[in-house]
Amino acid sequence: MREATFLILTALADEPRHGYGIIQDVAGLSGGRVNLLPGTLYAALDRLVVQGLVEPSHEEVVDGRLRRYYRLRADGQAELARQTERLRQLASAAETRLRALRPRTA
Repeated sequence: MREATFLILTALADEPRHGYGIIQDVAGLSGGRVNLLPGTLYAALDRLVVQGLVEPSHEEVVDGRLRRYYRLRADGQAELARQTERLRQLASAAETRLRALRPRTA
C-alpha cells in the first residue's frame, strides 16, 4: 500500500472528514512530507470507495460550497490494521538489524 493511501485511511480512522480536512490531516500525520493535491486525493478516495474501504458519510453546504465527508468502513479498518501490523513488523526487523550494527562496549 502506498504511503499516501495509508495516511488517508489513518486520517479517516477517528472520524469522517471532508477533502480539505483529509489533506490537512495527512500533512500533519506525515510531518509535512506528504502534501496531497485535491485531484490526487479524490482519485484515491474514488478508488478506496470502489474497493469498499471508504464510503461517503454525509454532505453539507458551507459558504455556498458542497462538502462531502468520507468515513472508514469496517473493511477499511481491517485493512488499516493489517497494514499497521505489516509496517510494525518491518520496523522491528530494521531495528533488530540496526542494533546488531552498534559497536559493543567491553
